[in-house]
Amino acid sequence: MRISPNRSASSSLPVIFSLCFFSVSAQTGSEFNYRSNKEILCRNGAVVSAHPLASLAGIAMMKQGGNAVDAAIATQLALAVVYPGAGNLGGGGFFVARLANEKNITVDFREKAPAAANRNMYLDANKNVIEGKSENGTLASGVPGSVAGIFSYLKYARLPFRKLILPAIELADKGFAITAAEAADLNENQKDFISFNSIPPVFVKAGGWKAGDTLVQKDLARTLKRIRDSGAKGFYEGETARLIVEEMQRSRGLISYGDLKSYTAKERDPVVFSYKNDYTLITMPLPSSGGILLPQMLRMVEDQDLKKYGFETLKSVHLMTEVERLAYADRAKYLGDPDYYKVPAKTLISYPYLYGRMEKFNPDSAGNSEIIKAGLIHESEETTHFDTYDREGNCVSVTTTLNGGYGCRTVVGGAGFFLNNEMDDFSIKPGFPNMYGAVGGEANAIAPGKRMLSSMTPTIVLFKDKPFLVLGTPGGTTITTSVFQTLIDIIEFDMSVPDAVNKPKFHHQWLPDTLYVENGFPPDLILNLRKMGYSVETRGPIGRTDVIRIFPNGDIQAVADHRGDDDAEGY
Repeated sequence: MRISPNRSASSSLPVIFSLCFFSVSAQTGSEFNYRSNKEILCRNGAVVSAHPLASLAGIAMMKQGGNAVDAAIATQLALAVVYPGAGNLGGGGFFVARLANEKNITVDFREKAPAAANRNMYLDANKNVIEGKSENGTLASGVPGSVAGIFSYLKYARLPFRKLILPAIELADKGFAITAAEAADLNENQKDFISFNSIPPVFVKAGGWKAGDTLVQKDLARTLKRIRDSGAKGFYEGETARLIVEEMQRSRGLISYGDLKSYTAKERDPVVFSYKNDYTLITMPLPSSGGILLPQMLRMVEDQDLKKYGFETLKSVHLMTEVERLAYADRAKYLGDPDYYKVPAKTLISYPYLYGRMEKFNPDSAGNSEIIKAGLIHESEETTHFDTYDREGNCVSVTTTLNGGYGCRTVVGGAGFFLNNEMDDFSIKPGFPNMYGAVGGEANAIAPGKRMLSSMTPTIVLFKDKPFLVLGTPGGTTITTSVFQTLIDIIEFDMSVPDAVNKPKFHHQWLPDTLYVENGFPPDLILNLRKMGYSVETRGPIGRTDVIRIFPNGDIQAVADHRGDDDAEGY
């Protein structure tokens, strides 16, 4: 894919970008091109993300002596500019790293409920859910964590922060050519951008957007410059904080100066577990549900002969669907912010408990979610993911989100960034589904300062204690099942990374009791699954899984999902 803008940027991009394959003309009002690479083989370092310009920003940092963390920070900041539907300053996420010195790190920069939030804030006087209130407008926004997250792992980087943020500032200030997919997304949301903004944002365009148009974001550039000059305080205090609070006051949101100033990212103990002895997985703990669901699902299939069953056979899909059902039933009852709710995490991923859960598996017929509940214990879809890896062996896997596409659809007036709608990820009423159909209960109820449960599952895999895979995906509640299936495809079915990433995926999350399959799923298999008793529904793309694979000889393979504008870069 090659994109040429119809309206060119006003000046040449800096040398930092000319180092990373941007084609910049020498004429006044330069025109630049970029393209999306779906696979690359390299030796020195790789970045795979949702947008070519963000991947190139990360690679530029490695070329200037930075490591995988430098690349991750530059990529994350660039995504906040070039991928406004999910890249963000106004959202949050999770950072997972395995450093070359064998140190494992996880950072939780998930959004928090404002201090003025309460568990019934989206219900009417009769305790009925008010439709859309937890999804649209600033009342749906939690306190953003992305900027605090970046500064919490900056200590593992090498380059000055001013250098890491420069690509994002330049892309916001000078503009970039949008892709066809971005133009379509912006056009689809024009009415919402008008409805939920008191100050018209730059994302509204009379006559609509088209591929190649240049998106210039001057307000966002000024916000990024305040962060460059003042660090995290340049976001959580001062002018940017004033703009956020004034936006809340205009649109009846809850985030206050106190909420912003008191926000902190949190380093947590990683979830580290083995699979079939040789593989060690490192992933995010709660409030990421993936830190429970991924070990649950892998351990429930660990003693099954998946290799013999094969890829997309009736036996393998049936088995994997049922363990997804069992895991998501537990998610609904037990999972939430561990700082606010006592989650029986060790029990949920223990072999005795999971062996007991598998007693409900019938190899001959589909399960029933009305019968299968959470086990007895006595004690998104618009996200973005990126991976980085350097030749020293540093691995970084990061997933960030606004929750829904463009979050709550409100741009902070004068600051230029969308706010999240993560409050919808709480259980706004026990048993009531969120926008992704997931239900929850007391464990994930709204409370002031609490972090909402997430599906984001950034993951690193070691093989015999050496880096093997760095992966993750967006996709709401489909995230963990997509990571699970990608791992099984590579480890058990011996599939190539491009096939594991791009072949049709499927998803079951307990409720609704439906097996979702992507377009392109084998028709005969769908027919046989229905004969087993499954309600099967074909749907559009499931996630966009991006993967870096490291080979024993030092080769690095980066693969970007064909489902989006995702891009793999390396050198």
